[in-house]
Amino acid sequence: MTQLSSRPGISRELMAVRAARELRPGMYVNLGIGLPTLVSNFIDPGVILQAENGMLGYGPLAEGPERDPDLINAGGQYVTMLPGACFFHSADSFAMIRGGHIDVCILGALQVSEKGDLANWMVPERGIGSIGGAMDLVTGARRVVALMEHRDRQGRPKILRECTYPLTGRRVVKLVITDLAVIEVTPDGMVLREVAPGWTPEEVQAVTEPRLIVPPDCREMAF
Repeated sequence: MTQLSSRPGISRELMAVRAARELRPGMYVNLGIGLPTLVSNFIDPGVILQAENGMLGYGPLAEGPERDPDLINAGGQYVTMLPGACFFHSADSFAMIRGGHIDVCILGALQVSEKGDLANWMVPERGIGSIGGAMDLVTGARRVVALMEHRDRQGRPKILRECTYPLTGRRVVKLVITDLAVIEVTPDGMVLREVAPGWTPEEVQAVTEPRLIVPPDCREMAF
């Protein structure tokens, strides 16, 4: 267990690439702050990104001379705009979210429970946190994907039987993508769909608190 706790998984970029494979042209998608913002660099044409601060149709993160101080996402990062993009009031943006018009939101997570509970806004021992638009997103989006490291900085599991941090939403996460695995949340339990290259289902289970269901077609992650 000690060796597995510190053994690296795939990179953050590959995690974002894998998450982008969940998106299809024509989908309206919201990306949470932090790791999920990297997904914007790998989306297929036709995936429409929406941000809480009132943008629709933005593209990859901006670098160097592309940076425009007027073009930032909800996390304050510089972004590029794609042809046909538009801007609107943040109240209209939240109306879009609360009205159920977001097909998928990809959010970072501090903890996810075996039932799909999400905790992603407060670390009690640090006494800091900001809920932002996360509660609206997990309630309004049609599908919630958690994109997260499988273990915390101490090597402890972040996928738990029950979350110990304040919840963002109950039973909202449908898919968990980590640096070690892709796990589907189902009524029967958490199903291990994919493992990172070089990892086995048994090794993933050793750093996951809930019991994982391992189907015969569990496979290695593809990018």
